[in-house]
Amino acid sequence: MAGRGQVPLLAGLWTAYVAQSVIGGMTWGGLPAVLRDRGLPLDRIGLLSLLILPWALKFLWSPWVEARRLPAGRPVRTALIVFAGGAVTVAGLVLVGLLPLQPLVPVLAALMLVAFATATVDIAVDGHAVGALRGEALGWGNAAQVGGAYVGSAIGGGLFVLLVAHWGWTAGTLSMAVLVALLLGAFVAVSRGRRPTSASLPAPSLRRAFDRPEIRRGLILAATVVIAQKAAMGMMGPYLIDLGLPLGMVGLLSGGTSLGLGLAGAILGGSLVRKWGIRTTLLAGLWLQVMLLAVLALSATGLDLPRPLLVGAALLSTSAVMAIGFTALYAQFMAWADPTQGGVDFTLFQCLDATISMGLGVTAGMIAEAAGFGALFLICAGLAGVIALLLTITQQRPTEFPA
Repeated sequence: MAGRGQVPLLAGLWTAYVAQSVIGGMTWGGLPAVLRDRGLPLDRIGLLSLLILPWALKFLWSPWVEARRLPAGRPVRTALIVFAGGAVTVAGLVLVGLLPLQPLVPVLAALMLVAFATATVDIAVDGHAVGALRGEALGWGNAAQVGGAYVGSAIGGGLFVLLVAHWGWTAGTLSMAVLVALLLGAFVAVSRGRRPTSASLPAPSLRRAFDRPEIRRGLILAATVVIAQKAAMGMMGPYLIDLGLPLGMVGLLSGGTSLGLGLAGAILGGSLVRKWGIRTTLLAGLWLQVMLLAVLALSATGLDLPRPLLVGAALLSTSAVMAIGFTALYAQFMAWADPTQGGVDFTLFQCLDATISMGLGVTAGMIAEAAGFGALFLICAGLAGVIALLLTITQQRPTEFPA
């Protein structure tokens, strides 16, 4: 168990990661289902993946954020940065809620502002986590990162959809704005008053990051895992709608069920990392993803399978199985990040994740619209299988990926 002194730190990390993931859950989980329910074509829904752009580019301003978060010889300013970024995030969400869904461009523009602010907050929170967590607490911090992401995604992709279905677009979105404000406020309250940094602290920089072999290897690992795990993620909500599930049911399943499955996957992933090591746990998650995507591909190409089986495969693919894999992946990233510029190092991994996810989301929407879900799931299953096989063959160390 974490020591008593770590409890406020970990509680703050949980609230921050949940808040950030509420935004992501709304954007890439809830909103696609809402738009599909209102008749928008899949290729236009796929454009939502462009909102990953700030997450793909935030490495460009991560050294600037880290330099102001860790001013040499002065108190850490994590709380101030999160407060400012959170205020912009909440204001942007309020604007989104006051706009109509069609035309879609103004909504996308407001969500882009929210994405830039949230990405900046994430730099500060990740740097805070890397610098503050030590020893056994690293595992608890990783659980907060992955588990909080699933809680937030379940809220944004599930509860948000339910609120929109029953109360309407404006009320549902404003409710999320209030929730994000409360969560980020809790983080600010417990992260104030950190001791001053060293006066000789080196300036954060991208060059320092790229000079380290751990960072270069981590970028390669991130690219392969993201392609395998996330290729079909953005189309799961529309897929459930096309299976005949009403919008409210999709919200309920994406919220309650995925919340439970995601938390279970994060906890199981953490346990497997301790027992089997990072490499074995990550490969287990990849192979499970291959099997689930294969089930969806077989059904979409003509094999008659029960609808509950297909719904279960879709939910497991985007929740429990993905949580297992990313728990192991983020554990490796946190171990490789430099505590004196954790926000920069960890941001590089996340930016590559976001860049690839953005391309995958747009491409997946085009493939699904042009060739159907069968072709999409077949391609995704094949990619995941090839990547899992390559990692299985090429990596020899039994417990972790070499630095």
